[in-house]
Amino acid sequence: MQKLSLSQSLQQKLSPQQIQFIKLLQIPTAELDTRIEEELEINPALEEGMDEEFDQKDDDDYDDTDDFKDRDDDLDIDGYIQDEDYAGYKMQGDGNYGEEDRDMPLPTSSSLMDSLLQQFGYLNLTEEQRVIGYQLIGSIEADGYIRRSVQAIVNDLAFSQNVFTDAEEVEDVLHKIQSFDPAGIGARSLPECLLLQLRRKDQSDPYNILAIRIIDEFFDEFSKKHYDKIQRRLNISDESLKKVIDIIIRLNPKPGSMEGEAGNIQYLIPDFLLTNNNGKLELSLNSKNAPELRISRSFADMLDTYDKSNKKQNKNLKETVSFVKQKLDAAKWFIDAIKQRQQTLLRTMNAIVRYQYDFFLTGDESRLRPMILKDIATLIDMDVSTVSRVANSKAVQTEFGIYPLKYFFSEGISTDTGEDVSSREVKNILRDLIDAEPKLHPLSDDKLEKILNDRGYNIARRTVAKYREQLNIPVARLRKQL
Repeated sequence: MQKLSLSQSLQQKLSPQQIQFIKLLQIPTAELDTRIEEELEINPALEEGMDEEFDQKDDDDYDDTDDFKDRDDDLDIDGYIQDEDYAGYKMQGDGNYGEEDRDMPLPTSSSLMDSLLQQFGYLNLTEEQRVIGYQLIGSIEADGYIRRSVQAIVNDLAFSQNVFTDAEEVEDVLHKIQSFDPAGIGARSLPECLLLQLRRKDQSDPYNILAIRIIDEFFDEFSKKHYDKIQRRLNISDESLKKVIDIIIRLNPKPGSMEGEAGNIQYLIPDFLLTNNNGKLELSLNSKNAPELRISRSFADMLDTYDKSNKKQNKNLKETVSFVKQKLDAAKWFIDAIKQRQQTLLRTMNAIVRYQYDFFLTGDESRLRPMILKDIATLIDMDVSTVSRVANSKAVQTEFGIYPLKYFFSEGISTDTGEDVSSREVKNILRDLIDAEPKLHPLSDDKLEKILNDRGYNIARRTVAKYREQLNIPVARLRKQL
């Protein structure tokens, strides 16, 4: 038999304003200008410029934007609104965003697809071959490869284009596309991509011919750096093999990335500026983090005018007052959120500077202390998630260069003396050891572990492997050079 019961529970939920502040906090300085421009477009109550003191009036006194809150308490907005449910403050990112779509500027740089289509237009082809060519070009991925099988493309042509062809005809058109620039475009595998580039080189050069043979016949041995096997099979000297390898490693394994890269370049804009003034570190925010915003005086005056009018008998006036009040509240909230963002950024960065003071004073990476998010969160009495949002997308400009804040967070490694050192220091030593290793006989992870242990760092082989991978350094076998 079912029983009905009541239970009470407490739940913590973020308010819409808190969610929007989190979004505002985590965006970097480079995107803040865009976010402010969007807000200025959708909210006529918000203006650029410094806060101005409102003129004194006979009826009401306006000092600045803070006094708007006091006046709001005396204004009976409830009297204007009956059963209408007006939407609260919304920002982009919320569901059901009510503002009209706006055109966004797009870069005008030429793309890989544009370049290929332009070259394809010069070919003398039948109508059927053109359809096949467009299908092939559309199948080329961003790195320049075609990963769909020829038979799959044949099927696509039959079902989507009503063109019935065979693999041989598709291959014929593909070979024409593979003659386009950049060299290697339209390849279906890495060996084919390298061969396409090698075959465009001087075929009278014996080393180019030898490189083609190595990729064509011994690619597996070459990729695994089993050079001794290649030498025995081809009966070539160390000097010849070295010249051939030098030719191959200069080839581009991702030909598609050559086109249109300029439009994707992202510049690192520092959020903080740190200067050393005669041994005293001085921290400041990038000026772009402190925009001059104010509440529109005309909107505030408009609400004052409506307050003096006969609002009880005019429904349209009630709706107008509600709209004006909403926009004024939204503008005040946005200005306060920007100020709170500035305060949170400065508190977090000041704590990082205090924690890593020796590094910021000297620029010596060995002075970096082990530091995790919880250390900074404890110092500034904030949640770890808040520190994480600041650290993940911000950077600081120092006298030694621009550093992302994530750079200063690292785990600790114990030493024989009982001290903890930053894992970044260990990574730097690991990189130096690998840079100085004999190229013909690279150091294995076991040997690297032993060297680090001999230097006093208590570190396991699996940790050495993890740090090596984080530094994007391959295993010893793949680091072998002649």
